[in-house]
Amino acid sequence: MIADKNWFAHWFNTPYYHLLYGNRNYAEAELFIKNIATQLSIKPQAKVWDMACGKGRHCIYLNKLGYDVCGTDLSAESIKAAKQHENDTLNFYEHDMRKLFRTNYFDYTLNLFTSFGYFESNTDNETVIANAAKSLKTGGIFIIDYFNATFVLKNLISTETKKINEVNFTINKKVEANNLLKHIAITDDGKKYNYCERVKLFTLTDFEKFLTNNKLDVLSIWGDYTLQPFSNTESQRLIIAAKKK
Repeated sequence: MIADKNWFAHWFNTPYYHLLYGNRNYAEAELFIKNIATQLSIKPQAKVWDMACGKGRHCIYLNKLGYDVCGTDLSAESIKAAKQHENDTLNFYEHDMRKLFRTNYFDYTLNLFTSFGYFESNTDNETVIANAAKSLKTGGIFIIDYFNATFVLKNLISTETKKINEVNFTINKKVEANNLLKHIAITDDGKKYNYCERVKLFTLTDFEKFLTNNKLDVLSIWGDYTLQPFSNTESQRLIIAAKKK
């Protein structure tokens, strides 16, 4: 099965997506956010946008730390769940990150947990970076958290199976035309479903080009959620902080 160009719009709205990835580590997410806030000395009441927030786990913790937080996501189901946590300084909206959201408004804009590289067109992918840059005040900071493509390729497991709440998942991964393809076959109560994720294998060099093209200067590059220095061969993550000129 080949991923259609809008695979994310269908897959992210299914209950199976949330079931498969429901064990995401909230403690790890909170540690990451706390480390970022400390490292960048984020001031109280800073305005923060998570441009692909999912159900809002990062946003909720940012708000607990005292920041004015806005989360957006394409998935209506995710935003519906996130909205249960709204308050005066925490708001969620359904939004496509390829479209401009706000201009010269935020102190920090975030794109976390490989919420990038979904689009078939590199123009669309770079538009996300452009919209992040436009959303920031002068001197604002953009943070992107992506997988490290070199590490992923070196450690690729082609097939794995999982059983969660009596639902069986068979996941096959392969590389095709500089994309990581993940075919997900699901069996639930005798019924079968198939989905496919496709994410670009962007490297640090690619991101440096995207950022430079949009007047964002790289400040720091980290390789994990404890903010250790990035290693092209050993780091699982590629996390970049860049400042708007």
